[in-house]
This record gives sequence, structure tokens and C-alpha cells, in this order.
Amino acid sequence: MTDSTFSPFETHLDRNRALQTLKNALAGADDGELFLERSRAETLVFDDGRLRTANYDAEQGFGLRAVRGEVTGYAHSTEINETALTKAAETVRLAVGDGGGTLALPPAGKINPLYPAIDPAEGISFASRVAILREIDAFARDLDPRVVQVSASISTSVQEVAILRPEGGLATDIRPMARINVSVIVESNSRRESGSAGGGGRIPLDGLIAPDHWQAQVREALRIALVNLRSVPAPAGVMDVVLGPGWPGILLHEAVGHGLEGDFNRKGHSAFAGLMGQRVAASGVTVIDDGTIPDRRGSISVDDEGNAPARNVLIEDGILVGYMQDRQNARLMGVEPTGNGRRQSYAHAPMPRMTNTFMLAGSEDPASILSGLDDGIYAVGFGGGQVDITNGKFVFSCTEAYRVKNGVVGDPIRGATIIGDGATALQKIRAIGNDLALDPGIGNCGKQGQWVPVGVGLPSLMIGGLTIGGSAA
Repeated sequence: MTDSTFSPFETHLDRNRALQTLKNALAGADDGELFLERSRAETLVFDDGRLRTANYDAEQGFGLRAVRGEVTGYAHSTEINETALTKAAETVRLAVGDGGGTLALPPAGKINPLYPAIDPAEGISFASRVAILREIDAFARDLDPRVVQVSASISTSVQEVAILRPEGGLATDIRPMARINVSVIVESNSRRESGSAGGGGRIPLDGLIAPDHWQAQVREALRIALVNLRSVPAPAGVMDVVLGPGWPGILLHEAVGHGLEGDFNRKGHSAFAGLMGQRVAASGVTVIDDGTIPDRRGSISVDDEGNAPARNVLIEDGILVGYMQDRQNARLMGVEPTGNGRRQSYAHAPMPRMTNTFMLAGSEDPASILSGLDDGIYAVGFGGGQVDITNGKFVFSCTEAYRVKNGVVGDPIRGATIIGDGATALQKIRAIGNDLALDPGIGNCGKQGQWVPVGVGLPSLMIGGLTIGGSAA
């Protein structure tokens, strides 16, 4: 995926003329920007002993936005030239109408690079990546005779953006991403179960494809599959739940995080709307969204409106203290942007989105939390889930979970789902572990048809009285 650095104002547009077109489009508007992007992505999938997929995608374009009050005018094009930009400006002017707005202040805060400005696959040939996938397949099959199928993938991408503001400011960023994933299926006595592992971040690919790294991922995927192979049907009923650290933070992200985004609260659609300054969680619960963690999947050196990201405290010791904001919703709510204006691509307008969202550690020893669970389940891994943002109600399926009685971790269980609502679950947290961990770099977040990479995290937690859906008689 090698290519020269994306410099749209050297190769596609005259910067001064583009700035004047932007200013004309935003005359009388409250805000707006010109967002230019070039991206490249490659994915190789090795499945069932052969290379099944080899995808390469490349695209570029721009998006022009004008904001007036609650109205947004947005136009985008795959052609980056003066003609297309002029037509886009004429389109977004429709949102501004007769004007009358006051242009918002430019973004504040210093932009610091949080990851290397690289193509993550630079120097690693297509043939080398295929060879590594073939090694992963063979290694997994040699580990255990019960392995009947292996799927492994290597994905890399780089997104280059330039954000021109009407006051003349220009922010640029080169965003790498690399990931490796392994899934195995095991079979014994005509029963099949699966397990997966992997991850990555805004890092070079070479560390992920080092033998010690990918072998550890294969062993972890096999471990989960073998655990599931001896699992028993999950119980059903209301019981206490202990969540493991790390990836189970996806429950916090979905059931709570979306409800703390500014647009849902401004419109009164969130279960947390109107509760600023009030207690919304148990004492000791502090929730953070932090886009400034180096190399993390959800991190951004600059958001998609030109703002510097930040470490934003959302809930502090159980009290709601902040929402995640883009520029438009922040202005309409009379607060400052938080560096959470994100978009999937140049073809999408920005909105408030999470970056890396997690709960801070407490003081409890994780082993003591488990030993205090009289009758419930210990959930370590999660798969798919559904959440209603308006009330926070969620349903999540467990990919690795165990039955616990009298503080003793027993059989692994299958078919378990956890049902509840985020606002109530926050109030029912009984213990917070000292073992905060972030996920391995596998999170994607969907909102209004847009997908962006995110991170999640959690310490071990005990939550009382969640509904468990299971299949045990």
C-alpha cells in the first residue's frame, strides 16, 4: 500500500481558492469545514487451508459541511477539484439560507501525534502475509487433534485526512491500523465449538505477525474453544454477575457510553438526559472516554472537525459530570467541544462518537470479588448484543462464561445472555476490581449507519440482579 503522502493542496486544489470557496459557503453559518481524505485498506483471510479472500480498497474524496443552528448541509464527492468543490459549496449554502449565524471559534488545544505516521504494512509483501497465515493454520492444527477448522486474517489500513477550517487553520493526520485475528473450531464426539482471539491497533504490522505474538493468539483461541467444548447449558433467571476485565467493557460502551453522547442528550433521547450533576451510578464508579492513549484502536491525534482529542471524565464517583460532544451539539448545549467529533469517511458528516471508553479501577482484589459471588455467573467474553439508546436496555451474548456457586467457579456455560439496562446496572455495581484492562484492539462502533474504530475497558465488576437468559431446563 505504498504511495506518496496525501497533499491535496499541492496536487488537487489551490489552498487559497479552496479557503475562499469554503468561506463563501459558510457566510452566515455557525460552523463548518472542508474534510479531505485518502484511504487504503487490505484484508487477507485464510480459511480451511486456503486463501479465501484478498481484498484491496482505495478511495479518496472530500466532504463539505455548513451548519446553521440544528440544520446541517453536507455535500461530498470522489473528485477533488475546484469544479466539484464549487458545486458542493452551492449545495451546502441551502442549509445556511439567509445566514444570520455567528461563526464559532476555531478549535483550541494542541494536536500531538499519538501513533506513527506510517503505512502499517510497509515492507511486508503480500506473499509474506500469506505465508504467515499458512503457518498459523498449520500451527493451530498441530496443537490439538480436535481442531477441525482454522480461520485467520490479517488486515491493514491507512487513512490520511486534511481538515481545512474557515478561519484558515489546517489540521492533518495519518491514521494507521493493523489487526490479526484467529478463529478455531474444535470437534469431539460429534460436538463442535469455536473460539477466537486477536487484536491490534494504530501500530506497525510487524509486531503482530511476530511468531511469539500470533502463536499466543492461536493458543488463546484454542483455549476458548476447548472451554466451550465442555460447557453445559446456561441457567436462566435473575442473579448476580461478575464481569471479567478488558473486553467485557463492550457492555459499558454500548449500554452506557452511547447514552452519554451529546446529541442523544440534547434531543432528550438518552436515559441520562437532564441528569447532569446527579448520581447515576454506585459510589466508586468513574467512567472515562480518552482519545489520547498512544497507539490504541480508538485513539485519534485530531478529531474529524479539527479538534484535539481529550481525556473526558463522564461519570465521577457515580455522579454524571460530562457528555461527549462534537462542535454542533456542544454549541447548542452551551458547552465546549470535547474532541469527539468523528465520521466514518469523507462521505459522512461528523457526530459525537466514543474513542476509548472505560471504567477506572477500584480497590478490590478480583479473586475476592469472585469468592463473594454466592450464586451467579462469571462472564469473561462477549459477542454480539443489542441496545436501545433511549432507555439503555441491552441484551448481550456471552462467548465465555462460568457458573459460580458459593464463590467457586464451576462449569463453563453456553447459550448465556445478559439482559438489563445500563442506568440500573450502574446503580447495582457492588464491587470494582483493581485490575483495569483495555481490550486487545478489536472494537468497532456503529451509529446511524457509520462505523468507526473504538476501544473499551473495564476492571472486574460485580453487578447485582441481572437477568440471565439461558437454555438449562
